[in-house]
Amino acid sequence: MKKAIYFLMVIVLTTGCRKYVEVDQIGNRVLKYTKDYRALLDNSSVLEGGFGLTIYSCDDTRFIDTTKQIGMIDINRNAYSWQAQYWSDTQGDVDWEKLYKSIYVCNEAIEGVMTSESGADTLKKQLYAEALVHRAYAYWCLVNIYAKQYDSTTAASDPGVPLLLTPDLYASLKRASVATVYNQIITDLLQSVNDLPALPDYNTRPSKAGVYALLARTYLCKRDFSHARFYADQALSLQSGLLNLPTYIGNTAAIPYRLADPEVIFSKINSSMYTGIQLDTALLSLLGTKDARYTLFVKPGSNFYPTFAGYGYWRYRYSREGIYFCQGPSVPEMMLVKAECAARADDAATAIGILNTLRQKRFAAADYTDLTITTATDALLNVVAERRREFFGTGLRWFDQKRYNKDATLQVTITRTLNHQDYTLLPNSNRYVFPIGTKYILLNPEIEQNP
Repeated sequence: MKKAIYFLMVIVLTTGCRKYVEVDQIGNRVLKYTKDYRALLDNSSVLEGGFGLTIYSCDDTRFIDTTKQIGMIDINRNAYSWQAQYWSDTQGDVDWEKLYKSIYVCNEAIEGVMTSESGADTLKKQLYAEALVHRAYAYWCLVNIYAKQYDSTTAASDPGVPLLLTPDLYASLKRASVATVYNQIITDLLQSVNDLPALPDYNTRPSKAGVYALLARTYLCKRDFSHARFYADQALSLQSGLLNLPTYIGNTAAIPYRLADPEVIFSKINSSMYTGIQLDTALLSLLGTKDARYTLFVKPGSNFYPTFAGYGYWRYRYSREGIYFCQGPSVPEMMLVKAECAARADDAATAIGILNTLRQKRFAAADYTDLTITTATDALLNVVAERRREFFGTGLRWFDQKRYNKDATLQVTITRTLNHQDYTLLPNSNRYVFPIGTKYILLNPEIEQNP
């Protein structure tokens, strides 16, 4: 088993055995025609997934209800208290496995679609590009969950994640550096953009807008704020729709499905089912009761089953599509990326103007007042606060906490109590890097564990 990639062995799917056996097997469909690759890349159950456990680790979540604390499964409890290891030697990491499964599917498409039969070259190029984008997103998730925050002074030596670029099940699993993984993400995205439509037929498919949005997110994590702002602008030039949330108060049935949501640029959702996520009291105070995001997306614990004390995240209950938290890039995210980059460039006026445009769609007219901040420092603090209001409940807050550790004025120390024991997460702690499941290291000793 020395080279067995255990977390990829689950990939049978529709890929068949053509690479190894040239005879089509009865009952199996091999990837032969271009339409086969279209179907493969439209498999949202595999490719739309993102991550989940960061929902428990980030400071948006705080379980103060004793019954909920006792009822947490061990993996979630370990993530919530930032333990050195989340999984036993035999337990699997759902996020790790699903993201690498997505990468495997993308690599299959990248390797085979251009030589597939009965398809136009333009479609083949588009599918090739889509696979690059899905792969880039998966690696963005992996490197930001299981590796240190990008730091230009150490990224070339900091361990990233195994970087698999072909469907070879016996490829090396040595961890590429953080810099190498980021470079691959950017390379994949830039290579894809010319062969994609400006906007997709369905927002689960990649598009130019989605590529620009992912580039903006990636450069923001690199602290390359000029490139992040440029690509956020590019994304917004193609898609800029905003929901006017107060209009849905009292008419929640009108809230659009995510596939019809004008704010969603590239739909990605959490990898597992999470219900009754209890919200931190500091977050609730930040939201205030006049914000439509509070009115719509926060409900007392008595509305959930099982019930609990406090308040929980309710947004997914409106989707009528099952339980999901939207984690892909969106119009509000691009606005907030642009606003943050403007504030960091000492352009407070632009930053606050963007915040006011967004906030006008988050408050009823009678409850809304423009922000009038004039300094770049205060503008940045307001962007940080607005990101927390906009993305709470999704797990995206974890990545913001992690990157804010590079700003001394934005660092936070988090303390929480679980089953009568206190836990503290300090800025730049190694616990900001998720451990890699012991199961995978036992099967593949070349994978180095995080400190």
